[in-house]
Amino acid sequence: MNYHLGLDIGSSSIKATLVEIETGKSLGVVQEPKEEMGMFAQKNGWAEQEPLDWWLHICNAIKNLKKQYNVNKTQIKGIGISYQMHGLVLIDKDGNPLRRSIIWCDSRAVATGNKAFSEIGKEKCAIQLLNSPANFTASKLKWVKENEPDIYNQTYKFMLPGDFVAYKFSNTINTTISGLSEGIFWDFKNDTTADFLLEHYGIDKNLVPDIVKTFGMQSKVDEKGALESELAVGTPIYYRAGDQPNNALSLNVFNPGEVAATGGTSGVVYAVTDNLSGKESTRVNNFAHVNYTKSSPKIGKLLNINGAGIQYRWLLNNLAVSSYEEMNNLASKIPVGSDGVCLIPFGNGAERMLNNQEIGTRIVNMNLNNHHKGHMCRAALEGIAFSFFYGMEILKSDGVKPSVIRAGNDNLFRSEIFANTVATLIEQEIEIYNTTGAIGAARAANLHKGDFESFGKAIMDNDYIMTFKPLKDKKPYIKAYKNWKKELELILNNK
Repeated sequence: MNYHLGLDIGSSSIKATLVEIETGKSLGVVQEPKEEMGMFAQKNGWAEQEPLDWWLHICNAIKNLKKQYNVNKTQIKGIGISYQMHGLVLIDKDGNPLRRSIIWCDSRAVATGNKAFSEIGKEKCAIQLLNSPANFTASKLKWVKENEPDIYNQTYKFMLPGDFVAYKFSNTINTTISGLSEGIFWDFKNDTTADFLLEHYGIDKNLVPDIVKTFGMQSKVDEKGALESELAVGTPIYYRAGDQPNNALSLNVFNPGEVAATGGTSGVVYAVTDNLSGKESTRVNNFAHVNYTKSSPKIGKLLNINGAGIQYRWLLNNLAVSSYEEMNNLASKIPVGSDGVCLIPFGNGAERMLNNQEIGTRIVNMNLNNHHKGHMCRAALEGIAFSFFYGMEILKSDGVKPSVIRAGNDNLFRSEIFANTVATLIEQEIEIYNTTGAIGAARAANLHKGDFESFGKAIMDNDYIMTFKPLKDKKPYIKAYKNWKKELELILNNK
């Protein structure tokens, strides 16, 4: 049996899997390290990780996989890589990291990006970058140039986290259009690197890696990479993408109207469109999707909702309840609309879709004589579902026309109340799949052959669980949402 290796480089751990090339079936997923990876935070709002630590954990994960499933290195015929987005890795001419990686959740470059946005102009950024430069990789590189000139002057190339991992396997430096777009280095109007932004930041164009296709022969494992990873020399790297485009791919989301959703600690709605609108560029991120080409531009519009599963988890930890199941049972006994109780679930920092306002979690209309923890549980699930729908309304105003929503089988989408509320308001079916980013990346290694039909079939055959359909009686859901939205707008207008 032959396999593809899938790697998912997160900020908390590395996940790795082997999938059968013929069937797309996963043998299993291993995680390294067993505990969460650490982050370095020299100052408030900073977050850094050591790139060589990622490599160490990847090598350990591969060794564990081979041993656990008794797989020989010659049976592994290709590699697919998914990675944490927006990070910055800098290497010198010998390929050594010059500093720790500034990762996605590091906010030191916010002011740098905002300044560039106003100086370059909102309209030019929206048309050419489809985004504000904001706190993305390009702005982080500018921060290094300004604050660490010695390091900048030694830099041979900048990389995204996945580019660095591919380099460690192969000693070959390259990146993808999708990767450059997530760093805000891509000019969609001219379909080239964003030279005007590089010039504005005073960044040398020679620091940009060569560009390869997202699906295809990107590089091959060399002798040093083989020695350290215990893979065979010549094993090809066939695929690389950031974690959110890869999550969409894992759910078979490639075409305009298809939407991928996740409902973990935070929520993400990632909608594919062929519309190059940057109208909502301060509230919605726009990236080249994995199947982007100039002749057929597929854009992934990413909307993040910070206050999602973390809100429900907070209630689990602080109400007199023992499990999510108990909370869902309590909530199911309360009618739609929670008898007027509204929970605004934005207690996990500034919300980009609310223009970076930090409004916190608020519980309103609670009557201490009539309402109890069941109302709190229902109001929380509805409030999070309403925030997803609120986000979908923003995406619709920016040219997205949803036709199907596919979601991972994670915490929130296991809740019937949550999933039914979202499906009914959006008036679209929500298909639930049990998959992971590592499995998606491993299967994507087969897409260098261009067979998207077989790829989709492997997902249906191996991962499909169920479909939530919109309920026929929408009225109570619309009424409850309007009530919630009115409360949210009162807060936003008084800020």
